[in-house]
Amino acid sequence: MNNIKLFESKKIRSHWDAEKGKWYFSVVDIIAVLTESPRPRKYWSALKTKLQEEGSELSHILGQLKMEAEDGKLRETDVADTEQLLRLIQSIPSPKAEPFKQWLARVGYDRIEETQDPEKSIDRAMENYLKLGYSKEWINQRLKSIEIRKDLTDEWENRGVKKGQEFATLTDIITQAWSGKTVKKYKQFKGLKKENLRDNMTNLELVLNMLAEATTTEISKEKKPATLDESKDIARQGGTVAGNTRKEIESKTGKKIVSRQNAKSLRAGRKPKELE
Repeated sequence: MNNIKLFESKKIRSHWDAEKGKWYFSVVDIIAVLTESPRPRKYWSALKTKLQEEGSELSHILGQLKMEAEDGKLRETDVADTEQLLRLIQSIPSPKAEPFKQWLARVGYDRIEETQDPEKSIDRAMENYLKLGYSKEWINQRLKSIEIRKDLTDEWENRGVKKGQEFATLTDIITQAWSGKTVKKYKQFKGLKKENLRDNMTNLELVLNMLAEATTTEISKEKKPATLDESKDIARQGGTVAGNTRKEIESKTGKKIVSRQNAKSLRAGRKPKELE
């Protein structure tokens, strides 16, 4: 959620550059929100061509950042800062233009508040999840999972693991070890495409995922792996601890923990049997 902002419940990928003191937003996501086009990438491609033909330099001065794509991988994405977006909006006929400008101003103000008081970022995440229809009980679990995930990624960085593919590889190992499914298979099981898997887990799934990641962090701190292969082995160990817990719970309850429930069904209060 630190890299996602919501405009009218629509997700917009974003990045805060602390050095420059600027927000950068995915242009394609902005296009999707303002135009409601089913093919925002094609719309943006056509708009870039139009701007170039008109002699505008806007499309040339936009930057690119690696952001999580629909397949879960980090890919180069056209981004714009607030000033560039305001210029871009002028080229997009949309009744949402004015509300979006106000939203941009609010995002900038919120960032100043969060810098002065970090607790406000937690409050903001809670607010965003509530807007999406999640229960407070689930949100509390999700926010804790974000904290545990951050501890794990910090530990990986300390051990020289690279962001992107190596993070994804280790996450995949942990997930398969505790759930019995790779991240890709898990998302397919829940009927997901580009959505965040954790945002579509039940409370118990989140708890076990947290156990797997927290255990992996603690083992890594003790064993201090020097190579990616050693980190892979530790990831497998951490995931296995949670996997054994999952099996024990299932044997006692007679119910499968890895569920087809996703965010949509969770918010609607549907039970797993209704999804089979």
